[in-house]
Amino acid sequence: MIILVLNCGSSSLKYQLLDMKNDEVYDMLAKGLVERIGMEVSHLKHQAIGKETLEQEKGIGDHAIAIRAVLEALTDKEYGVLSSLNDIEAVGHRVVHGGATMSASKMVTDEVIAQIEKCSDLSPLHNPANLKGIFAVKEVMPGIPQVAVFDTAFHQTMPDYAYLYGIPYRYYEQYEIRKYGFHGTSHRYVSAKGAQFAGLDYNNSRIITCHLGNGSSIAAIANGKCVDTSMGQTPLDGLIMGTRSGSVDPSVVTYIQKKEGLSADQVETMLNKESGFWGVSGISSDARDLSEAAGRGEYRAKLALKKLVHGIIHYIGAYTAEMNGVDMIVFTGGIGENNPRMRRRVCDNLAYLGVKFDHEANDCRGKDVMITLPDSKVKVAVICTNEELVIAQDTMKIVLSEME
Repeated sequence: MIILVLNCGSSSLKYQLLDMKNDEVYDMLAKGLVERIGMEVSHLKHQAIGKETLEQEKGIGDHAIAIRAVLEALTDKEYGVLSSLNDIEAVGHRVVHGGATMSASKMVTDEVIAQIEKCSDLSPLHNPANLKGIFAVKEVMPGIPQVAVFDTAFHQTMPDYAYLYGIPYRYYEQYEIRKYGFHGTSHRYVSAKGAQFAGLDYNNSRIITCHLGNGSSIAAIANGKCVDTSMGQTPLDGLIMGTRSGSVDPSVVTYIQKKEGLSADQVETMLNKESGFWGVSGISSDARDLSEAAGRGEYRAKLALKKLVHGIIHYIGAYTAEMNGVDMIVFTGGIGENNPRMRRRVCDNLAYLGVKFDHEANDCRGKDVMITLPDSKVKVAVICTNEELVIAQDTMKIVLSEME
């Protein structure tokens, strides 16, 4: 089954085209990115496997036009891989927030669209963009099956005492204010693959997954089910991130708001877009830039990176206690997969768990590898995430089940 996977941002569109033979056997046919959608000059980068890269700069006014541009690239005689759009059998979408009712991936229906719209207040930067992708496919390829795969779904197994906040219960009843968690598709994939990689029984294991990138989150997974995660009602909570603050004493927020005379929207912008690595370092929101700056002796760059390491160690300790132990820790995401120094700094503080670090194995980037010695009590691995594959797998299963 040939499946187009779409990940729509507010002004961007990432995509992959996969030929799914079954859950385990597949070919990636093409991938690409459209950036600066809605701006005067947009950029499309398309790579069909085995062919030269196509790059174009042109005006792409909205997501429907962007999807048309992607489909033209996929069927292009020189750069494409499809003879006809009819070769595409289904479309899978990454949807960030599904609320409390979406505990699994779903075929896109009017009811599912209504739920995604309802959750737009909880994820104003992501859900509206995800809907744009769904509506654009409806316009450009009417009748093709579409599946929504929710970032929040994997975390719906958390117990109520883990996801509820200590605020008046009526706010949960009235507004569904609670912890939802994010990066669920990634946590689900790397925890299952990590267990397989380490020879563990996934359904009888305690795994902590660390998805570390421009946005970062950590999850505690007991017997294949998420029991806690660091992000909250929104992706703002938890670890320090590229431009997000991570966890902050709520009184700090109201104190700054009063002192600076800021509106609620201004405070939200400050916490989401002006904080994190960028806010602490004053240099960059990118961990790679901070690593270079730290190498030059820039104190605040070092401080931002130390704060990330401190947060990771904190959550690993907390989640180990919650699960009464841990069998495996997994690093993934752009930072987790590509920053050996950060992994070492975290693992240097885990000797109390019986972690025996393998410095030689850790000296790698972007590949699946065990970074602990064979006699380590707790296994630690790098597992490269593949959210697009999970989206394609879920899309295939749901579409085939609907056809039975």
